[in-house]
Amino acid sequence: MADYLNEVDLELIRRIRGFVETEVLPIVNEYWELADFPYQILPKMAELGIIGTAITGYGCPGLTRLQTGLVAMELARGDGSVNTINAVQSGLAMGTINLLGSDAQKERWLPRMAKLELIGCFGLTEPDHGSDSVALESTARLDGDHYVLNGEKRWIGLGHKADVVILWARDEADGKVKAFVMEKQPDGSYPEGYHAQAITGKIAKRVIQQAQIEFTDLKIPVGNKLEKSTSFRDVAAILNNTRSTVAWEALGHATFCYEAAVTYTKGRVQFGSPIASYQLVQNKLANMLADLTAMQLICFRSGALQDEGRLTNEQASLAKMFVSDKSRTLCRDARDLMGGNGLLLENHVARHLTDMEVVHTYEGTDFIQSLIMGREITGIAAFK
Repeated sequence: MADYLNEVDLELIRRIRGFVETEVLPIVNEYWELADFPYQILPKMAELGIIGTAITGYGCPGLTRLQTGLVAMELARGDGSVNTINAVQSGLAMGTINLLGSDAQKERWLPRMAKLELIGCFGLTEPDHGSDSVALESTARLDGDHYVLNGEKRWIGLGHKADVVILWARDEADGKVKAFVMEKQPDGSYPEGYHAQAITGKIAKRVIQQAQIEFTDLKIPVGNKLEKSTSFRDVAAILNNTRSTVAWEALGHATFCYEAAVTYTKGRVQFGSPIASYQLVQNKLANMLADLTAMQLICFRSGALQDEGRLTNEQASLAKMFVSDKSRTLCRDARDLMGGNGLLLENHVARHLTDMEVVHTYEGTDFIQSLIMGREITGIAAFK
C-alpha cells in the first residue's frame, strides 16, 4: 500500500517511527513491568505535531483520517499503551470537546491539550455497563450554578492522572445522557467528591493505567457542561469517529509481529537449518501475510471513505471486528513461531499479543460489532 501514500504521509510515518525507535522501544519493557507510563516522553511526543490528529484549528494538526490511521498504526507498532495515550487524548477527550463544545469551550481546553499541557480522559464505561453503556447510571442534577454528579466509572484511561476528565452522566431533568468536563483545581488536586484509583493486576496495556472512579456529590460548574451535548447519540457519534482508528491500531500490532516472525524464523536454526526453510513455517508466514494484506486494504479503504465523509457506522464496525480479530490471531501465531523466546519481553511480541487482547475488546467487542453488522444485513436488531 506504500504507493497509495504521498510524501506528506510518508514523512509522517518516518517521524513517528523515529520517535518510537529512539524514545519508546529502549524503555517500554521496563515500564511494562512497572505497570506505569514513562511520562518523560510526553514533551517529545507533543513535538511530533500529531496531538489532536484530525481536529483543525486550536493548535491541532488537522490531519486527514487516513493520516490519523497511520499515526495509530505507527504508534501501536511500537507500543499499544503509547498509542492509547494519543487515542484517548486526541480522539476521545479532544474529539468530544471539538464535536460537542462551544467555540469558547474549545478555545478554553483544546490549545493546551494539543501541547499535552493538559491530559484528558473519557469517562463513559461503568462497572455494570460496558457494551450497554447506553444504560449508564451516573446522574447529574442542576443545582444553581453547578451540576451535582454521582456515580462510578471503570476502565478509564488515566482517570486518576488526567487534568481534564469528561464524565458522561444522565441529566435528572430530562433523563438524557450528557457530557460534563471536570477539571483539576489550581493546586493540582481533584475537586471534593472525586476519587480515582488505578486498576492493578492487568496482563495487557500495562504501560498505561486505567482507573476505577467514584464521584459523590461532585460539583461541576454549569459552564463545564459541553454546550452541544444533548443525548446518548453524541456518545455514539464520538465512538463511530474513533472505531475505525482502533482497526489501525490492530494493524500496527500485527505489522510488528509479522516482521518479527519473519526475522526470527530466518535466523533461528533447528535440526541444522533455519526454521524458515521448513514447509509448515512457510505456510504459516504466507497465511499471516495474506491476513496482514487484507487488514491493510480494509484500513486504507476505511480511511479513504472517512475522508470523503462516506464511512458508515456498519463499515466502521466491520473494520474494527475483522482487523482486531485477524491481528490477535496473527500476533498469537508470531509468538508460536518464536517458541519460548516469544514469551520474552525483549522480543516485544508477547507485549503486542497481550495488548491485542485489549484492542479486541474496547470500543465495542467482537460480538457487539457483529450484531451492528447483523442488524444492517438482516434489518433485524438482535439487541436494544
